[in-house]
Amino acid sequence: MTRARLRELGITTGTLPPGPLNAITDVAGVRVGMATVIRDAPNVVRTGVTAIWPRADIWTDYVFAGFHSFNGNGEMTGLCWIAEQGLIGAPIGITNTYQVGLVRDAICALAVREGASQDFHLPVVAETYDGWLNDVQSFPLTQEDAFAAFDSARAGVVPPEGNVGGGTGMICHQFKGGTGTASRVVTQAGASYTVGALVQANYGARDLLRVDGVPVGREIDRDVVPVPREELAEAGSIIVVLATDAPLLPIQCQRLARRATIGLAWVGGIGANGSGDIFLAFSTGNHVRERDKISEVRMLAPEAMTGLFRAAAESTEEAILNALTMAETMTGREGRVVHALPLDRLQEVMRKHAR
Repeated sequence: MTRARLRELGITTGTLPPGPLNAITDVAGVRVGMATVIRDAPNVVRTGVTAIWPRADIWTDYVFAGFHSFNGNGEMTGLCWIAEQGLIGAPIGITNTYQVGLVRDAICALAVREGASQDFHLPVVAETYDGWLNDVQSFPLTQEDAFAAFDSARAGVVPPEGNVGGGTGMICHQFKGGTGTASRVVTQAGASYTVGALVQANYGARDLLRVDGVPVGREIDRDVVPVPREELAEAGSIIVVLATDAPLLPIQCQRLARRATIGLAWVGGIGANGSGDIFLAFSTGNHVRERDKISEVRMLAPEAMTGLFRAAAESTEEAILNALTMAETMTGREGRVVHALPLDRLQEVMRKHAR
């Protein structure tokens, strides 16, 4: 069966409406790009880079941001400065654990290449570990791969999902995982706002997987689809990046980032000891320009945040599920195989439970 997004399978989650693309790129100005590196010689490589531009002129027009570490066995660079200042002033990268530094350096080089007037950058780059399928010890990515991800970024389209970008070699609930995205639209304070999520899903045990509350992982267990890396079922990680056009201050972005935890839990993530579950949220609803000494900003009223919290949870949930339904079976190093979630069986299970 051809791979498809969750809604294309006739399965919906949550109650809020998605944006037109049902993607993080529903937030105007957000661009996403991918570099996917798959080869079998001289080393078996299954990895890549995901690039997110919060807006086109991010070098000079910063966005407010906040983060949450649900379980900290992972890395996302630049967080100390976000905690201190609450701003992001560069594009964001996601890749494998061993090449965070390369992508971070590539962003700095990108700033030089593009003539950014500011000569100080602390880029945000996050990771999950793809070493079960990918030969991470060969350090296969190059600066050119990172540049390719950032240069290919596009707005107004659904980003590629599944075995792409930083998600190329990832495993989720012991099915093939990877990159996924979704969005929700919410009306608050008389205006409509969009919350979009992009995830790199690489976590979780099979038996914990749920889709709209249905225990899919128990219904499609090892007797139906083989289970990979059984000894590491509780290990793994997930990165969630949330974008919104609602006018939020840094503390509100942090509050929004925390709600990704709910969407993760709905699918079956528990923040296991060996998991790096780190969530970033940014808002394009204000402009903090590089050379302005005073910036006039807006903020959503605290009581209006609840709708955005719900949107963050729902978009995170569906983004993870889109990663699962779009990912394809992959053979990696040492002949290891990770099977995709079988979509026909998923539909059968959902019908059985009247979904």
